[in-house]
Order: sequence, then structure tokens, then C-alpha cells
Amino acid sequence: MKIIDFSKSNSIINKYVGELIAYELSKTFDYEEREVQTPLGVAKVNVPTDKLVLGTIFRAGLPFHQGFLNIFDHAGNAFVSAYREYEDADHTKVGIHVEYLATPDLNDATLLIVDPMLATGGSMTAAIQFLREAGVKDIRALTLVSAPEGVHAVLDYDPDVRLYTCALDRELNKDAYILPGLGDAGDRIYGTK
Repeated sequence: MKIIDFSKSNSIINKYVGELIAYELSKTFDYEEREVQTPLGVAKVNVPTDKLVLGTIFRAGLPFHQGFLNIFDHAGNAFVSAYREYEDADHTKVGIHVEYLATPDLNDATLLIVDPMLATGGSMTAAIQFLREAGVKDIRALTLVSAPEGVHAVLDYDPDVRLYTCALDRELNKDAYILPGLGDAGDRIYGTK
């Protein structure tokens, strides 16, 4: 028996939580029966009819992404490099810097964009803009913890996005962190603060 000490690894928690959310989300898809050749014969299995692509905003989303990929192992992978940039010395004005987008073909895809935290909504809306321009029609955003400001920003920007979150926290503080929240997800996961 292997014992996992969750207190030592936020990335493990993110991965397992990602698996649980992906499993629950899988119940919303349409399925069809297909025959699959196994080493010993033919099996009939139900597979999603949706062309799934998992999208992640670097870096905090990577462990969360892995949890989803463990469930949707047939999905394509998309990555957005976006991060928060403070535009003033007091850290009161937050901007988003997007460096690149890497995706498979997104035509007719159902895109699951996974990110553990939704604070201001800046990174998510920037990613949604890039992904819409790349051709994706059906976007489902999945987060662990969200602030009302981020939820409103995403849905005001693109009301067709289906947004799922595990916890809706109270508000953002003056530094645009979620309250009570967990701090910066990337810093927590990778131990940089």
C-alpha cells in the first residue's frame, strides 16, 4: 500500500482533483459504442462523440491538466502561455502578458480550458480570445477556486463559455488575489513562495 502525504505536494492534490472533476464532467458528454481490438479480442466500449481538447494556462494549470488527461487520455492538448504582470509599483493595476498559444486543430472541438484559480479573469479571457481566433466553438472553463470578479469578467467577455468552479470565494483584495483564497496557485504548486 502506498501512502500519499498530500501536505507535501499541491501538484498531487491538483492532479487528483482534476481527475475527480474530469470524471464528473464526463457525465455531460454524448457517447457512442465502438468496437476496440484488445490483445485478446474485440471489446465494445462507449467513447465520447465530442472531439476533446484540453487547454491549460501555463504554469499553474499543468498538474490540474494532468488530472484531466488521466481521464480524457484520447484528448488533444492545447497550451497558453499567459501570466499576470503588475503595471505599477504598488501592484494595484494588473495586466496579462500572453506569449504564445500551441494547439492541435480546434475546428469542431470541445475545448476544456483548465486552470486552478480564476481571480481577475484576465488570463482566462485572454486565452479564450486566442482560442476563439484559432477556431474553437465550444469552450468549457474549469477552475478550482474562483472570485466573483473573475466569473463576471469571463462571462461578460464571452457568455457562451460554460464555466465550472468548485468554490466561489468572496472577493479579490487590492493586489487582485482571491480572498480568502490560497494565494498564487503557481507559487503554491511549485514552491516558489
